[in-house]
Parts: sequence; C-alpha cells; structure tokens
Amino acid sequence: MAEAMTIERRHPLAGHVFAGTGVALTPAHAAFRTSLRCPSASVPGLSDALGVALPRTPKTSVTEKGRSALWLGPDEWLLIDEKTDPMADLGGIDALHAAVDISHRNTAVLVSGPGAADVINAGCPQDLSMEAFGTGACSRTIFGKAEIVLWRVKPSVFRIEVWRSFSDYVFGYLAEAARDGG
Repeated sequence: MAEAMTIERRHPLAGHVFAGTGVALTPAHAAFRTSLRCPSASVPGLSDALGVALPRTPKTSVTEKGRSALWLGPDEWLLIDEKTDPMADLGGIDALHAAVDISHRNTAVLVSGPGAADVINAGCPQDLSMEAFGTGACSRTIFGKAEIVLWRVKPSVFRIEVWRSFSDYVFGYLAEAARDGG
C-alpha cells in the first residue's frame, strides 16, 4: 500500500531578504486576496458585508480592521486581508458581483526605507512623489516586464503585489536596483 504524502506550500520568496543603504526588501506575510468586480449599485451592500468601504476614487485604498480594499478600476478592487478570507463574507450576498480568490496566484514584496521610491522607479515609470502618489495610493502598473499592483502603505513603505511566477524576478530586480543605488 502506498504511503500518503504531505505536500507543504512554500512561500515563493522564502529566504529572500535584502537590506541596503536606504532600502529593505521583505517578503510580505501570506494573505487572503480577492479580485472583486461589481457595478456601482452593488458597492454599498458589498462594503457592508466586507466591513470595508470600497473606494470609488481612482488610485486610492481603504483599510479597516486589517482588511484593505484597493481601487483598480471603475468596477474593480483588490481585497487583501492577512487574517480573514473575504470570500467568506461574500457568500450570502445578493448584490450583483464577481469575486475570485487569487490568494495562491499572488505574493507581495515590501519595499521600505527612504530610498524605496527610487528603487521602485528603477523598473516602474510611475511618478512616486508624495504629491502624485501619496500614502494609500495604489495602481496597477508594470515593474520591468511584470504586471504589478503597487500600493504605498506608509510614506516610505510600498507593497508590490505580483504573480508568484514573477516574484523571484521582481525581487531580484529590486535588489539589483537597490545595490546600484536606485
């Protein structure tokens, strides 16, 4: 009789750490991620069910009780929660919406320190000045050859959401940019 095998999911960036002059790169903790789409009429009901007000202004985010909602488009949000699965809160909702659990598709890198914006700009053409991309700002953009969701969590802390398959490339590119001084 064959023995049962246990498969353990390994964080795609396990063991990746970088600390340099003015910047640190850290894999973010595992999180639940949900891609949510809905018409504007459904936003109030979904916001109530999720416990976080879905932002309606481009490039903005809202965080309430550990759950974050990032505006990605007129009818699209990325939900991130490190403790509770947003899909569970959407189960019995009658409001028209489409929700997909993308927790295993994505991972994230935290880029922090006074040189964080410069390091990110080595591969991302977006203006990351505080005036153009302040705290809480988020957008879908590119980093090198990878599509990312970029979110400024604090003045000198960014979260880069990226597909797992591109995470090593993005982390390596960030580390190289940090070594080169942004």
